[in-house]
Amino acid sequence: MSGDAVDVAVIGGGQAGLAAGYYLRRAGLHFVILDDQPVPGGAWPHTWASLTLFSPAQHSSLPGWPMPNWPNGFPPARHVIDYLQAYEQRYALPVHRPVHVGGVIRDGDRLRVSTSAGDWSARAVISATGTWHQPFWPIYPGARTFRGQQLHTVHYRDAAPFAGKHVVVVGGGNSAAQLLAEISETTTTTWVTHTPPRFLPDDVDGRALFDVATRRAADLAAGRPDTGGITALGDIVMIPPVLAARERGVLHAVPMFEGLNADGIHWADHEQHADVIVWATGFRPALKHLRPMHLREPDGTIAVDGTRAVKEPALHLVGYGDWTGPGSATLIGVGRTARAAVEEIA
Repeated sequence: MSGDAVDVAVIGGGQAGLAAGYYLRRAGLHFVILDDQPVPGGAWPHTWASLTLFSPAQHSSLPGWPMPNWPNGFPPARHVIDYLQAYEQRYALPVHRPVHVGGVIRDGDRLRVSTSAGDWSARAVISATGTWHQPFWPIYPGARTFRGQQLHTVHYRDAAPFAGKHVVVVGGGNSAAQLLAEISETTTTTWVTHTPPRFLPDDVDGRALFDVATRRAADLAAGRPDTGGITALGDIVMIPPVLAARERGVLHAVPMFEGLNADGIHWADHEQHADVIVWATGFRPALKHLRPMHLREPDGTIAVDGTRAVKEPALHLVGYGDWTGPGSATLIGVGRTARAAVEEIA
């Protein structure tokens, strides 16, 4: 029921929220998971159909229960959604959905979580809302004059609507490379990046990336020199569709354009016609529900010590990326930081 007093309120019912729920259940704490999505799976039900993990199923599991095997290659999004739904049911996690959290604020010695279904009073809050629902759109001159279609990664489903159109893909990360690989099978493309794309070695996947991130965190904690972690290796994982795109010769990026016009994009000395621009330009932490607490730093994050917010000791942040724990935005990595948060709360 809404209005209950609980030990812990978890905001977000995706992979990070479920991992936190697993450890909260083990700790015997009274908790609730508030999820604003109508179905289980966090962001995964909203991704494009062909999206796959970077790692095999056995290296993509939440704590307690391994992801069921996927026999051919890396698991697709549908397999991940089914796993998250089954995980939620397996541990009888108290997920309330769809419940929108409007704000969190200190209320005496507790935190008050105001939602579309009433208020909860919690001794501690774990924010686990991720980044998917906060896409980043860069601002470029002439963007409003462009007569074609503009969309972000969050709006992409498949390449079929782009047949016969010239598509510009903007961004130098994994999403951009994957979308370029898929769209270029259907129509002509231009790939635009701020800096030349950096491809990881062909044999490096999510398993190695998690290990590298973990070693870097240990080095920093021990006062050893910063090796740069994953960023020192590269940015783009060479999964099979990206490898195939390389074989077709389409993984060629051009420097970032200076602006847009009605017909496409332009540089100082030339133009490129475009019918569609896909902005694969990343995300920011989805933290609007924490605005009443005034905790944001200039870079948009919240200062943390481990997972605990420095300015609000009853608040923990889990699953937003390396600033909340190495590999914490991944299925395999989020368990470690979820466990650390629950141990501090307990």
